[in-house]
Amino acid sequence: MEKITLKKVIGHFKTIHTHRKWVRKYCFLAGIPWRGITHDLSKYSPTEFWESVRYWTGNGSPIDACKKENGFSRGWLHHKGRNPHHYEYWMDNFDKGGIPLIMQEKDFTEQVCDFLGAARAYTKDKFSYQAELEWWDKKRENCAMHSANKQMLNTIFNNFSTKTDEEVEDLIKHKYIQQVWREISEYYS
Repeated sequence: MEKITLKKVIGHFKTIHTHRKWVRKYCFLAGIPWRGITHDLSKYSPTEFWESVRYWTGNGSPIDACKKENGFSRGWLHHKGRNPHHYEYWMDNFDKGGIPLIMQEKDFTEQVCDFLGAARAYTKDKFSYQAELEWWDKKRENCAMHSANKQMLNTIFNNFSTKTDEEVEDLIKHKYIQQVWREISEYYS
């Protein structure tokens, strides 16, 4: 098991703060300020915080490192069960193999803000919307997300990939994420 050090405590705290700062910015732009203010507060709970400190490196998810070593993460199980902006929250009927559900509009919007905020926190000055699209292209193949939500993210990240920060912020401010959610979810209803 990884050791807890003061450097890791401070580093993880800074990572959470940086991530939440970016998510807050995107959520405010998207018109869901309360979601930005309350985003990921469960990361400060003992279950999530101390496990993440143990596996913190500063350049990737401590949850992924914990899963790699142990096969699962108690912190992640705690986190995804309390935060509906994670698509994993929207899974039901486990006795039938698990069925992904379409995320609700505000949760989906916060998820997009979360993905962008995580990329900003972990890649720092190397962040780009093109790199976010490339990350999504790899991730989407093996995630148990409803096909409607995958289609929404495909549309959004493909559009963002050719835009500047100012252009993306303007799209978010004019409810682009919510517009894509409504258009695609309408098709599935």
